[in-house]
Amino acid sequence: MPIYAYRCDACGVAKEHLQKMSDAPIAACPECGSADYRKQLTAAGFQLKGSGWYATDFKNSSSPAPSGGGHSCGTGGCGSCN
Repeated sequence: MPIYAYRCDACGVAKEHLQKMSDAPIAACPECGSADYRKQLTAAGFQLKGSGWYATDFKNSSSPAPSGGGHSCGTGGCGSCN
């Protein structure tokens, strides 16, 4: 479940809440009860880099390669290794 940041415009309190994506936004400030409690826009907590899922798993060359030829299919014969 994602963590959402909220801030109250009335009292200035800032909190994070663990909520489902389908949950409605929290309407009242837990500190002062004001309806000025707003969900904040924040950056994502992850980054996708490189050309595949294994771009960050084995960063340095001294790390052992994954078994099965270093490919996610385990055989290297799926066509995307060529």
